[in-house]
Amino acid sequence: MVEVAAERGKQLSSRVSEEGAGWACSQTGTFAQLRPNKQGFSWLNLRTLWLSRNEILAGLFGDPSGEVRSRWVKSQEARGIDPEFRIKQPLGGNFSFLLLGDTGEGDASQYAVVPGMLKVGQGTSFAIIASDVVYPTGSANEYGDKFFRPYKDYDAPIYAIPGNHDWYDGLGGFMRVFCDAPPLKPKPDRGLRGLLWRKPETIDEARLAEARKLRGKESQQATQPGPYWVIESDSLLIVGVDTGITNVIDRAQTAWLRRVSLDPRPKILVTGKPIYTANTYKPSALEEGGTIDDIVRDPAHRYVAAIGGDVHNYQRYPVKVGDRVIQYVVSGGGGAFMHATHTIGRVDVRGVHEDDFKCYPLRGDSLSFYSQLYSERLRMKWLCLTPSEALCLMSERIRNEPVRGPSGPVRITARMRWAARLLGAWPWPLRLPVERVFHHFLSELSDWDTPPFFKQFLHIAVTPGELTLRCFAATGCLAQELQPPMEDEVRISLA
Repeated sequence: MVEVAAERGKQLSSRVSEEGAGWACSQTGTFAQLRPNKQGFSWLNLRTLWLSRNEILAGLFGDPSGEVRSRWVKSQEARGIDPEFRIKQPLGGNFSFLLLGDTGEGDASQYAVVPGMLKVGQGTSFAIIASDVVYPTGSANEYGDKFFRPYKDYDAPIYAIPGNHDWYDGLGGFMRVFCDAPPLKPKPDRGLRGLLWRKPETIDEARLAEARKLRGKESQQATQPGPYWVIESDSLLIVGVDTGITNVIDRAQTAWLRRVSLDPRPKILVTGKPIYTANTYKPSALEEGGTIDDIVRDPAHRYVAAIGGDVHNYQRYPVKVGDRVIQYVVSGGGGAFMHATHTIGRVDVRGVHEDDFKCYPLRGDSLSFYSQLYSERLRMKWLCLTPSEALCLMSERIRNEPVRGPSGPVRITARMRWAARLLGAWPWPLRLPVERVFHHFLSELSDWDTPPFFKQFLHIAVTPGELTLRCFAATGCLAQELQPPMEDEVRISLA
């Protein structure tokens, strides 16, 4: 069924037509009826900013995530979990699973992913959420509308690795929901960090129990051993790691990761932070020195892919390592607002050729969307670029053939170039907020509740000899709900 859907999806994607990108959305999808309410949260709200202060404090005074993670692990070990953090799944050599990243805003952009996910995900063995299960602060009291309700009809277990937002609650909500762990005993943290640090929120157990009923079927139940884990099958290991707030992996987790990586089976790494993103190399640091990519690149460890969340779009970098290729993937488009792709210059990182790089949304669609967004919100009509205009501008900027041909003749003007510069398509000192650096303070400007959303999720199929990774889009339009477009596909040998 997925093979047939994938072949149809290729012909209906944004790489083929503007309609496939969701620009000609004649009818909004059914996701609007799935939302429990129209409420969301705003990063411009002072209370939200204050609740999220741990990110800034971790950067200024040090990130305690490693120490707190150690306490969580010791607490779990005292409860008798598998010391090697294995998740038991009855998997043979053939199976499939879904992967979503950065899901939990609880608004239209999250719920827009659900119909396509349910359609493509029929028959999958489980799903994984990679980073930021719940925004803004990971509280267990917000899991109802941001986790249990949206995925109530997904009839298989869901596992997760935490992102920085899940850590703003000291991982209390995440550990309670996914590991069934009791709260840690408070431990004093002296100094200015301890004075200002946001403490874990008290969990309303009755409210959480009611939320759990939304995913109450036996087939949906899952308990994972901790914030990092390994799922074993005959053909493949899926290794999930926890990168905390500031992207550093503690010594105990590193030692575990090295042990797991010695297993002779091929592996996928799932991580809260991508190793490659926006044409840059940003591997997670190991507390003991070196980076996580030292482990991934070691040929004895047989990693075939590394998939990270945190960045709210899709990117794929096939990196040649010796005589093999490792697929480094960003998959953070599972629900939160979109991070721009049009700010990614011509790709050349670590020898990856521009023509081999893939992203979603296409850079032209990203530029057109942000131009229309700011044209409306700032009432500056001259900023507006049609999808065809933006596509041609990005082709000029990147120096490549457009992935999708323009819908008609396009003459690039000075006005269009100035708009593209202001929107960050060219290096320019004055630009509007379209990148991650603006996330904490101005993301409200780049959030919206009407299609196209440019969201995505992964379907990964495994056989003894091959892994097939497919990226499916979710635009919020009914046409793409009924037939989810496939934006990328790569087949990876496991031989």
